[in-house]
Amino acid sequence: MRLPSFSWMNRISLALTLLCVASFFLPLPAQKQYSTALVAISYLSFCLQTVRRHKDELATQHHGFSDELNQANAQSIMIVYASQTGFAEQIAVKTAQHLQDAGMSVDLSSLAAIKAETLSKTSRILFILSTTGEGDAPDNAASFTRLLMSQKMDLSHLHFAVLALGDRHYQQFCAFAHRVDLWLKHQHAHSLFDMIEIDNGDEAALRHWQHYLGLLSGHTEMADWSKPAYQEWILTERELLNPGSLGGPAYRIACIPAQDAGSSEHIWQAGDIAEIGPDYPLQTANENTTDERPALPHREYSISSLPADGKLELLVRQMRRPDGSLGIGSGWLTAHVAIGQTIKLRIRENRNFHTPPHDCPLILIGNGTGLAGLRAHIKARAANGHVHNWLFFGERNEAHDFFHRDDIVAWQTSGMLSKVNLCFSRDQADRRYVQHALQEQQADILQWVEQGAAILVCGSLQGMAEDVHQTLSNLLGLDKMESMAESGLYRRDVY
Repeated sequence: MRLPSFSWMNRISLALTLLCVASFFLPLPAQKQYSTALVAISYLSFCLQTVRRHKDELATQHHGFSDELNQANAQSIMIVYASQTGFAEQIAVKTAQHLQDAGMSVDLSSLAAIKAETLSKTSRILFILSTTGEGDAPDNAASFTRLLMSQKMDLSHLHFAVLALGDRHYQQFCAFAHRVDLWLKHQHAHSLFDMIEIDNGDEAALRHWQHYLGLLSGHTEMADWSKPAYQEWILTERELLNPGSLGGPAYRIACIPAQDAGSSEHIWQAGDIAEIGPDYPLQTANENTTDERPALPHREYSISSLPADGKLELLVRQMRRPDGSLGIGSGWLTAHVAIGQTIKLRIRENRNFHTPPHDCPLILIGNGTGLAGLRAHIKARAANGHVHNWLFFGERNEAHDFFHRDDIVAWQTSGMLSKVNLCFSRDQADRRYVQHALQEQQADILQWVEQGAAILVCGSLQGMAEDVHQTLSNLLGLDKMESMAESGLYRRDVY
């Protein structure tokens, strides 16, 4: 039988206990002397334990995790950083603390410590990677780059995401992170969500990263790391688009700037995002004031209109928490804020989902409220006279969930949409989704891609986005998909 192991601190405690027991068998005068010695030894032990605890606290300030949180389990996640100046490491520590505060089991490591065995035994990794110089890896990534990225391995069990830190003044922006992302996909690893690029510590992009951390942890109500610099807008319209739907109510929301509508802060492109600053509902006299409550985190919505429309429009699904109460952002926009009331809003550039600038064929794929982002792209194409557009859209029932039906029909009639494939999943016995329509249209999709078509995907990350990505990869081949992504012809905005 193997005895349990004891640390030196445990041994001191055990020895003190035995000495105390032994002292009862000594003569009374000797007991007094013995007790004095024991007090001194106990005090010394207390001091040593205090120092040890202090060292442990200092050691965990960087990692912030107890041993039990480092044990691999279904809820665990590893955070890996490659840092040249220390910024990536700071973001990694902040990310780890955020997920730990949300109750997740987290492990934090430098990329230099990652071995093949680590990758083979880990199911989820967040990579936070800096690029230095003209596309080079940070110094602490040298061994990973040389020893691991030259290998082929089966990482089909691994789900990952990449936060790329760089500077757009350099031609090879975030090049190292892109190489890692590509290598992981070549080893059949799966993306948790698309790469997020941070230009010179852009706080808006970091909030977008935090948005996905909330989705990963299931805790989307944690305070923002940095408060957006909101502008004041006025809510002018709210229209329920799907009365009688089996799904949650979906609303068209419209707003205009409270002042100086021509300001650059109020200009956007198709594909950009509106960051909303929700507020608490009006309180009764017996309830706490807003000042006593914590600030609410921002919420992100795809913009479905263009500045030329004279208003900023959103397509918002009303969400409810498990207890039945309304979600923070959707509840604020769809129920709490009054028409004519001022709201806090900030436009965030989303350049990785902008409309391709040239007149190439365009395939647009989305489901649910993802139609918002696609609608803005079709409007932009129409404004430029680019008519070679093909829309795939999926929802539940045609009778209730055909969002922006009049727009889509008008674009078909005018020839602005040369092809439309609609998939209403509940209108037949067998569920039918957009990926099924893609499979059925394989020949035409191949022909469009051969003609230089771009593909835009907007909608839910879980289910639709991954199924569509896998379907397109099967139809076009992984090499073609990667080539299109690198040249900006395959872009996604999924959430």
